[in-house]
Amino acid sequence: QVQLVESGGGLVQAGGSLRLSCATSGRTFSSYGMGWFRQAPGKEREFVAAISWSGGSTRYADSVKGRFTISRDNAKNIVYLQMNSLNSEDSAVYYCAARSIIAPTSRGSEYAYWGQGTQVTVSS
Repeated sequence: QVQLVESGGGLVQAGGSLRLSCATSGRTFSSYGMGWFRQAPGKEREFVAAISWSGGSTRYADSVKGRFTISRDNAKNIVYLQMNSLNSEDSAVYYCAARSIIAPTSRGSEYAYWGQGTQVTVSS
């Protein structure tokens, strides 16, 4: 069983930055592909970013490319999402997800484990 706990969300002004963290349990964290997704009110969940087990391969949604960076620290069992140049369109609940396959994927259905989410609100 893998447990995921997100943190780092909050209220930020447009143009600002936040760093989300996802702490995971389990001894096999380094063999998991990890992802970040988000869901705004009235909208479907959407892919944000994903990273391979080693951190050597990443994927991003077009809407966040060049602004967001996903990374991981396998020694600490944590995955991060650095978010810069935030705008109101980025406001959502952000979820961390894990799957027991080392490659990254943008498909939410391929992730077996999910955190409870952390709220990000960007004020204009």
